Amino acid sequence: MGEGCGLELEGVRTLVTSSTRGIGFGIARALSICGAIVTVNGREEETVKKAVEKLPTGRAYGVAADLSAEGEAARLVREAAKHMGGLDSLVYVPPPPPRGRIGELEWSDWRLSYRLLVEAPVEAVDEAVPFLEKSSNPSIAFVTSIAAWEPMEDIATSSVLRPGLHNLTVLLARQLAGKGIRVNAVVPGLILTDRLRGIARSRAEALGKSEEEVLREMAESVPLGRLGRPLDIGWVVAFLASPKASYVTGAIIPVTGGLHRSPH
Repeated sequence: MGEGCGLELEGVRTLVTSSTRGIGFGIARALSICGAIVTVNGREEETVKKAVEKLPTGRAYGVAADLSAEGEAARLVREAAKHMGGLDSLVYVPPPPPRGRIGELEWSDWRLSYRLLVEAPVEAVDEAVPFLEKSSNPSIAFVTSIAAWEPMEDIATSSVLRPGLHNLTVLLARQLAGKGIRVNAVVPGLILTDRLRGIARSRAEALGKSEEEVLREMAESVPLGRLGRPLDIGWVVAFLASPKASYVTGAIIPVTGGLHRSPH
């Protein structure tokens, strides 16, 4: 399978956080199709087990860890590296932070979002670097959101905090370049996941429309005329993890169907 993908990912040991469904699973699936060894992660043992069973190569592992709890991101990295015999690539996909507008969200929602979008990725990177230093093709990728460029009122925590992941990407790319570790970020646009359906459902209730009508309007707002698929993100992340991207670091890459308008 790795040869058919053409990205030279056969045997590359990759951890993808928050990867039992949605964008995270799309990334795990793309990497797996390309021949990588993948560790998937979710909060519940049962959902992790089901995700592992769906991956095509049969060379997949699973670790249940709740990234909202201090120390769990570090434990996840250690256990993944133990399962795979090392680590070549860390892909940090944040668990979905709470939805809501400023003024509606509780302080606990903001604290949880800060944990998921700032503390946990730094914790994961700190734990991963010693493993990555031993790799011949080490890389880190963060998955952010178009909300970092185009703030959305109903996902205020994402709109406020996800730009920090972009700055973290650039800082780490500079700091880790001497170790040969490449660091990049991928910015999904409107990707058809359970989370996007939840946003569409909330907007539909507020506007007196159907969920499908709102999703159709979202798709029409995208220059390419459709919503993205999780695999659309997965293929880009797979490229970034591959030797083909050996000169790519510090990049913030939009995968938005042309929807983004802010400079990057």
